[in-house]
Amino acid sequence: MQPQSFQIPAALPLERGGQLQHPTISFNTWGNPANPVVWVCHPLHTSSDVFAWWAGLFGPKDYFNPDKYFIICANIIGSCFGSTGPLSENPGQGNDVYFHDFPLLTIRDTAAAHETLRKHLKIEKIHLLIGGSMGGQQALEWAIQQPDIFENLALIACNAKQSAWGIAFHTTQRMAIEADITWRKNHPQAGDAGLRAAQAMAVLSWRNYQAYDQFQTDQEPALDNFRATKYQQEQAEKRSRHFNAFSFFRLTQAMDAHHVGRNRGGIAAALADIRAKTIVIGISSDLICPCAEQRFLADKIPGAIYREIISEKGHEGFLTETSRLKHLLQIFLEGTTQQG
Repeated sequence: MQPQSFQIPAALPLERGGQLQHPTISFNTWGNPANPVVWVCHPLHTSSDVFAWWAGLFGPKDYFNPDKYFIICANIIGSCFGSTGPLSENPGQGNDVYFHDFPLLTIRDTAAAHETLRKHLKIEKIHLLIGGSMGGQQALEWAIQQPDIFENLALIACNAKQSAWGIAFHTTQRMAIEADITWRKNHPQAGDAGLRAAQAMAVLSWRNYQAYDQFQTDQEPALDNFRATKYQQEQAEKRSRHFNAFSFFRLTQAMDAHHVGRNRGGIAAALADIRAKTIVIGISSDLICPCAEQRFLADKIPGAIYREIISEKGHEGFLTETSRLKHLLQIFLEGTTQQG
């Protein structure tokens, strides 16, 4: 499905200062607007086509389907899948491309952009706001900013603030991009080799020792051509093929600045403002967002419940453990599960 496009008629103020002039938001919708609204906040590497990257949970025959729900997913600003990002034209510089001049963002900025789209679509209530990883950070921020809009909130594999561990991962990945001799150029492919290295690092953080031991161990002793080596190279190429170093750089910086308690009297005070009925879901083997972070959210959000999926798939489990997610979300939303 081709995404739709909405250009914000005014400048979008940014938390760090400055503004984006009339940014464009790319978004997809499915279903009848008269049905209960489900708004999906996507993670770092994906687009607004949630049916493509969260199949098994979202799709024509899945639990969240267009016959039952009006489904919306908007591509975040700073990304490279249709919304205004570093490879967009900069109206403040004679419509030259932003490249390195694209401003620093925060998760609050991406949530604020979602809010402008909600108002444009004239949506008064959202039945369910859901997101995992960076998408969960966005959903959390938005639920704090606009507590009366959301009836239900599902936060998966995310946190109230970016940990030092997560910041260290992202910093190391950006160092790989900066080490690419092409990075300082104003060119769409600048930093591509560094991005591939950064994506290989990302795969390590999204999985864990057990997953590699189970699926990437060589069956026979080898001197070279290791299975794990080939896997890293393939994953790095796959993940960087449709992305760019500029968006990766800016969006990981936004994630590093994530802290819901900033200028709100602390994290506990900010989370106490959430009024939506909330479920927080952790993945047992998650290295990048350990379950302790999700338990903290559930403890501080009024009335929230915590559920944990036992899985060896690491952080990526929030995308792949769709049958278990469906089971938990259906009980949360309906108090029952489908039979058969």
